[in-house]
This record gives sequence, structure tokens and C-alpha cells, in this order.
Amino acid sequence: MKKLGLLVCTNSAIDYIPHDFPVGVIRSTILMGDKEYVDYEELTAERFYEMISEDPSLFSRTAMASTGTMLEFYEKLKADGCDTIIFVTISSKMSGIYDNAMLAAKMIEGVDVRVFDSKSVGYIECKMIFAAHEGFLAGKTIDEIMKDLEWIRDNNQIYFAVNDLRYLVKNGRLSNAAGFIANALKIKPLLEINKEGAVVSVEKIRTFNKAVDRVIEKYIEETEGKDVETFIIHASNPEAVAYMRKKVRELRPEIGEIKDYLLTPAVGAHAGPGAVTIGYLIKK
Repeated sequence: MKKLGLLVCTNSAIDYIPHDFPVGVIRSTILMGDKEYVDYEELTAERFYEMISEDPSLFSRTAMASTGTMLEFYEKLKADGCDTIIFVTISSKMSGIYDNAMLAAKMIEGVDVRVFDSKSVGYIECKMIFAAHEGFLAGKTIDEIMKDLEWIRDNNQIYFAVNDLRYLVKNGRLSNAAGFIANALKIKPLLEINKEGAVVSVEKIRTFNKAVDRVIEKYIEETEGKDVETFIIHASNPEAVAYMRKKVRELRPEIGEIKDYLLTPAVGAHAGPGAVTIGYLIKK
């Protein structure tokens, strides 16, 4: 492996996380009413959350990049001298990006394209890309790097609460939505990304605050005795972030830094305003 090209989808929110190496971003389009915006480039997370807060009737949807767009990225990296490409995608259970990326990979020759299904979204995708870059700098083989990505995929957990379930239900991102549709405005369930990479409900909870508390409880229960990296991801909800960080430190003072990251519009369109998660990655 002479030169490694790195790609990640826009759902990673890598635009909001500082990094000092080149990463290509396959961007989705945000549909807001009769207008379209390219994620981050034309609509940042800050502005997106302002818009849906100002006009709650402005329901958002997303459209993923085409196979042709992905092929163009592969061809550009090949032209830049990359003989190997790693493309980390949002879970294939949440989007068709993985399938499109695989199809595009079959259309190009002369470069080893590895499309990796993160089975997650957000920071975990970024963590994988960072690990791939670090592995390359350390002289690891492509197969060794892919093993590192598999470790991250298989040793993380994310629980979250949403303030408005309609976004997940209407956009088809909640795998077991049938029991919630009738009460979508009342229930604030505890949700998780399961090992298959699907968003599923774990418990039915009646208030958002109680759902946030239950998210914290699940985190505390599952990280007991484990050495973990902890992170919070949110849809412009700094109050909930501060509360979660305070509670976790009270209950688990040995936990080190807890960073927080925004959900980019491509994900916020499905999670809805105010959504908040706490996740952990078991350290290798």
C-alpha cells in the first residue's frame, strides 16, 4: 500500500471535528420545503437547527449521493496516486450509501477500494477514519487496518433520546416503529443503535427528561469496570449535554474527558431537534 485515500459520508459530521489530514466527504442533500441544500457546504448544523426551531412545520428529508458521484471520488483519488481507498459509511440499515459505494467500487479498476459498513453513525465513523489514518502512518497493512475498524465497529454502544419521534418515524429510520406511530407525540423512548446497525426502541418512556436519565443509567450500567472512551452527540442541545456530562462525572468520577459533537443536518433531519446520545467505545 503506497498511498491511502480516505472517504467518509457526510453523516459522520467530520466537518465539525478538527483533523489534520485529507478526507473526502460524500455529501447528502437536505430537502427543506421546496429548497435543497448540500450538507455542511450550503447548510451548517447551527443554521439547520435554527430553521427547524423557527418553523416546526418545516419537515426535513435527505437524499444521498449517487453512485456516479462516489465513482468520481474514487477516480480522483486514483488519479492522485492512491492505490488503496477506504470508504467508511453510515450503517447500511440506515441508508443506501453503503450499497451505492459498493456498486461504484465495482466500476473502477486499478485501485483497491474497501467500503466499510460502520453499522453506526456520527463520531464512530470519524473514529474509524482516524484509526485508518493512524494505522497507515504506523505502517500497517490494509488488512490490519480493516481489523482495527472491525474492533471499533464491534466494541461500541450508543443510546439516545429524541424529543420528537415523528422525524425518525416519517423518515423510516426507526426499525420497530409500529408500536409508536399512534403515540408518536407522547412517547420519548430510549433508543439504541443495535449490533446490526439499526435504530431500535429499547424502552417506552413518557417524558424526554426521563429518557435522558435512562440513557445515562444504561451507560453507567454497561461501562462498569470497563476502560472506555465516552462521547456525547446532540442535535443542538447544549443544556442536555451539560446535564449528561455532570451526571456521568458524579456517578463515575474516574471517567476522563467527555467530548461532545453536533449531529450534522443529514442526521439531524432524522433525529429531530434536541436529540441527544451518549456513547462509549471500549479501548483496545
